[in-house]
Amino acid sequence: MNEQLKKPLKTYAKLGYTHLETAEIVTNLNTLLANYHIHYQKLRNYHWNVEGPDFFELHEKFEEIYNEVKLNIDEVAERIRVFGKKPMSMLIEYLEVSEIKETSKQLNAFEMVQEVLNDFEILLSFMIDVTNASTKIGDAGTVDLMTSFIKQMEKRHWMFTAWLKTQDVPVYI
Repeated sequence: MNEQLKKPLKTYAKLGYTHLETAEIVTNLNTLLANYHIHYQKLRNYHWNVEGPDFFELHEKFEEIYNEVKLNIDEVAERIRVFGKKPMSMLIEYLEVSEIKETSKQLNAFEMVQEVLNDFEILLSFMIDVTNASTKIGDAGTVDLMTSFIKQMEKRHWMFTAWLKTQDVPVYI
């Protein structure tokens, strides 16, 4: 066996950052992860249960978004692993940590979209928290990831807000 492989590996801080420097980022990423999971499940619920004249449009849109969110969840969890930490992975943890809450009653299509918009705003606030913590230590990789998520979410927020305005109900955003 190669002598180089027999030597014990030296322990270095992941990516050149100390554990203290990455602690805030990892905490914020786990909080984002928890909120993303509850949001994901709500989108699946809405996809399965939307009814009314906007069924086809919203059924398809909710599915599109939850598939996107599923990929984002994986990116967030893998980013936590990059820092040598383990992401939250239990539903009970997500429910305890998440600011986004499950919907307790059957909603109409309009209420579902309002809930999704509220979730977007919560998720955006946590994305900003991750971005701020990452910027402090010069973590360009996490900032880049969050920037792409933020741009994507802002566009979705605008589109759903525009959709709400097509309804015959006052919109308070």
